[in-house]
Amino acid sequence: HSIEQSQLETILHKLRLELVTLRFVANLLSFRLINASITNKYALPVITISESPMRQGINRVLKAIEDRLLASLILLLISPLMLVIAIGVKLSSPGPVFFRQERVGWNGEPFMMLKFRSMPVNVEKESGPVWAKKDENRATCFGHFLRKTSLDELPQFWNVLKGDMSIVGPRPERPVFVEQFKHEIPDYMQKHLVKGGITGWAQVNGWRGDTDLRQRIEHDIFYIENWSVRFDLQIIVMTIFKV
Repeated sequence: HSIEQSQLETILHKLRLELVTLRFVANLLSFRLINASITNKYALPVITISESPMRQGINRVLKAIEDRLLASLILLLISPLMLVIAIGVKLSSPGPVFFRQERVGWNGEPFMMLKFRSMPVNVEKESGPVWAKKDENRATCFGHFLRKTSLDELPQFWNVLKGDMSIVGPRPERPVFVEQFKHEIPDYMQKHLVKGGITGWAQVNGWRGDTDLRQRIEHDIFYIENWSVRFDLQIIVMTIFKV
């Protein structure tokens, strides 16, 4: 017994709001396939339409080696710069040097992302979570400089060493925005098929900050569909020339 296409689309739409591996037996080539594969289950051909490239053990090992080696080297090289920035943050306004904020990572798991603090302490206590915009006026003068140059992101190399993030991947967002966007943007949750990154394919192509989220997701999914160590290195080189 087969179900109507509209019913199947409704079911798939609801499942895509959660991070689950989707498998079904059907002729359904009209749907977007992300790292699709065909396997046999109970003597029936089953199409996996959405799967992380990191489910393959060798890919996960290569990505981990890439992240740990590069993050260690980069932290060693930038440690003097980070010390100078830390002093600047302390002198610019009272409060801690680092800012910790919950983000959604691989498989929808939350983690605490590090940044150099660019705003006064407790600035969101009254306003609640606010989507960052180009004309952001809540940052301190020094914090505005850090954001403009992306230097506030440097502590995230510690997140990479801890295994929370990758150097390259979709930018992780706050849980409140993830919950909102997954209902508004098609395939939004698929960005969590890999770890969030410090830089990514969307960012090096100009889709960062207060830009079209649909375009960012399209670039994120393209990255997931075409992931390789070579692609990661290409994005890292492009990032260096973009900074």
